[in-house]
Amino acid sequence: MERSFDLICIGMALVDSIIRGFDPEPVSASGFRAESGSLNVGGEAVNEAMAAAKLGARTGIVCALGRDDAGDMVEAALRRCGVDTGRILREDSHPTPVTTMFVHADGTRKSITNGAHRYNFHPERDSARFTDAGAILLGSLFRAPFDDPEIIAAVVGAAKRAGQLVFADTKLPNFRFLKLADLRDSLPLMDWITPNEDEGRYYTGRDTPEEMAAAFLDCGVKNVVIKLGAKGCYFRNGERSLRLPACAVQAVDATGAGDNFAAGLATEILRGSDPDAALRFANACGAICAGAVGAGTALKNRAQVLRLLEKERE
Repeated sequence: MERSFDLICIGMALVDSIIRGFDPEPVSASGFRAESGSLNVGGEAVNEAMAAAKLGARTGIVCALGRDDAGDMVEAALRRCGVDTGRILREDSHPTPVTTMFVHADGTRKSITNGAHRYNFHPERDSARFTDAGAILLGSLFRAPFDDPEIIAAVVGAAKRAGQLVFADTKLPNFRFLKLADLRDSLPLMDWITPNEDEGRYYTGRDTPEEMAAAFLDCGVKNVVIKLGAKGCYFRNGERSLRLPACAVQAVDATGAGDNFAAGLATEILRGSDPDAALRFANACGAICAGAVGAGTALKNRAQVLRLLEKERE
């Protein structure tokens, strides 16, 4: 069956206000300095959709934006990258979330969210918005809208009935707290899950990537990737396991690196790549993203990723 899209990303859309090199020493009674400040579109689904489109996938997005300047900024950025924006929900009742992020010299970061981030829109109420693609990517399991077990079950159930692959990235919770047991009906329907090391430890209670992956497999997920940042990634399914080192790049800002990884993995699997090749490609996508400030800044196209992989082989 011919589908309209290769991949549809579902989840959070927002604007990141990124403060790099913040100096906590005040220069006046109410003034502080930082190395730089910038506005960047973000949110897991946005980051993933933009990356997937740049990598050549026919990409759509299902997300919610306010009818405000921040929402206009996000939608315009998506269109510039070639993402279909026809399934975006623009609403008057909720503003577009804005996150303030403090990025440290080593690329690590802390973020400040607000009530707008908890808005749980309902993608499950119109499954036609996302079932005409080869796969869906849940932007962030455990974050709105995927912090509600009923929404998760309805979306992944509709996807599997439509014959889609289901990829799920994860994040630590910020408002509503779920456990793996809360998703006992949904996890077996997921083909790929990609938590980072902190998320894997939080949700499984295990200490090593091997143990974390085993815990997700025990819940029914078919393929598990534990993202390890500068240490690369660990992959395991029911047949085999693989540990890959990270690509050698100078990290500037890790914002969105995991989202670019997830998009790279999904697009390469959809291209027919085997897990080893897809994971190496995903590793390179995450590394490229970390080389510049902002989640959607550094990654340009698939050829750029292939060049990095070729350099890594030299």
